[in-house]
Amino acid sequence: MEAQVFELKTPYLKEGRSTNFLAGTDLITVMIKYYNEGGENTLHSHPTEDHVFVVLDGEATFYDKEEKTTLVKKGQGILIPKGWYYKFQNTGGKPLITLRFGASREPKIARIGTQGKPVPSHSAENKHIEAVPIEGSYWTL
Repeated sequence: MEAQVFELKTPYLKEGRSTNFLAGTDLITVMIKYYNEGGENTLHSHPTEDHVFVVLDGEATFYDKEEKTTLVKKGQGILIPKGWYYKFQNTGGKPLITLRFGASREPKIARIGTQGKPVPSHSAENKHIEAVPIEGSYWTL
């Protein structure tokens, strides 16, 4: 494996949300995520993966299993330990752009809901909205 250089750049969206893989190894993944509205709307956990969201633009409100809220603003981050149930919403009145790091020492198990069943990222259950990019327009740091 060699070093990987990546750029904090993602297309602006007219609507929807996107996930752009930036770099990764067998232990860690790095993604930039864009939420025009919404968020990750179904309570879920990643049973084998710790992850971090750093808000690059906008703000997000995270909710835990007891509906306790945590506001994360631009320039702040939140660490979500493996097995922790959460969801979040874009609450900043503008696009939410996050840098997401995920790390797992175990074989990765995708997200699961509170009933122990898989909740695919691009599913209706997760209230996914397809990304509609604005041609030739990008957010960058």
